[in-house]
Amino acid sequence: MAILVVLVLFYFLFPLVIIWLCRRWTFFKKLGSIVLAYGFGLLISAIGILPKGSEAYREALRGESFLPAEEAHALFTSGIISNDDILVNTIGNTQDALQAVGVLAFPLLLFSLNIRRWLKHAKEGFISMALAFISIIVVIVTGYLFFKTRIPDAWQIGGMLVGVYTGGTPNMVSLKIALDVDPSSFIMANTYDMVVGAITIIFFITAGPRVFRSILRPFKKIEGVSGEPVEDMRDAESFEDYSGMFRKGVLIKLFQAFGLAVIILLLSVGLSVLLFGSIKDPVVILSITTFSIIASLFTWVNRIEKTFQLGMYFVLVFSLLVASMADFSAIFSLGMLNLLAFITWCYFGSLLLHLLLSVIFRVNADDYLITTTAFVFSPPFVPVVAASLKNKDVIITGITVGIIGYVAGNYLGVALGFFMQGL
Repeated sequence: MAILVVLVLFYFLFPLVIIWLCRRWTFFKKLGSIVLAYGFGLLISAIGILPKGSEAYREALRGESFLPAEEAHALFTSGIISNDDILVNTIGNTQDALQAVGVLAFPLLLFSLNIRRWLKHAKEGFISMALAFISIIVVIVTGYLFFKTRIPDAWQIGGMLVGVYTGGTPNMVSLKIALDVDPSSFIMANTYDMVVGAITIIFFITAGPRVFRSILRPFKKIEGVSGEPVEDMRDAESFEDYSGMFRKGVLIKLFQAFGLAVIILLLSVGLSVLLFGSIKDPVVILSITTFSIIASLFTWVNRIEKTFQLGMYFVLVFSLLVASMADFSAIFSLGMLNLLAFITWCYFGSLLLHLLLSVIFRVNADDYLITTTAFVFSPPFVPVVAASLKNKDVIITGITVGIIGYVAGNYLGVALGFFMQGL
């Protein structure tokens, strides 16, 4: 069907327009490519470009994205749904299948991360990082216990938020799939996170350094230890540099990396079937994470240029796709307001508990702020906050913590999600 071809092309080509907008205009760059992808996706959902189907069809869905082909055909032949509903169901089936790009993004994101190099510097902020992990777990679990009767499937949201606060959007995408989070809940959780996060990062780069330095002990540079600040800042800034991806030599290597990501996906699916007799999303996601980390240890994989950017491109495709599937009637329900309260509690509760523990364990102010930034906002924000601190020596600490967050987020999110489900 022509409409399906146009829709698939739109999902894969429009993110390129978003990347171009961010490169061309500073205003869009400051908004961020992921924010733009969600914004355009929500706009598509709001103005009703995509057909929604009849009332009878929506009732038959029972909250699912689409009906199995046999069930849809049976309802059509019995006259309950129309031919237009069959088209809507095909679109839903296609959208659901395309969400696999979110799974393929994560191997590509991990391939380029020089984990061995950064782990050498993990001691720089290890205590602060450990305290951040503890704070996130305690606050999310306590928040879940309060909101579990107010938010449907709050354990899934809680598990997904672990990924947000340890690795940012890439982990959130993986955990959305692993924990089977409803698209509307996923979109609103990310939207609320962006709103609260925008307020927080502005505070971090303005009054934050002065406030935290008045509470925590000052940073002391260790003589003889070089954090390679210039190289580290270049690494952090390159996370969002898409230039040169279409050069012939780079493009061929990227196809190889993509092929390796597909192989890792197939191996992970095969392992899940072998162990459990069926495809278990949590097993697949954790297997992909593990295999990708192993692959990144091979120099020929780690040195392929622009794999991180290719992974982020797929994150943009996923974000645009899922946002266009959002159900606005669900988004503005009372349960979503409770979701805002849950996310606000997790955000500021974890920051304050981390601050309290940092006072007790005598973590310095700069390490506290940079590790918090790396966890909550991911490595690209590290140089921005380091500049506000006027301290380049903490850049390697921030990037190290951010990389560990990328790696640990999926494991911790899945484990904590199912732990909360059992409470």
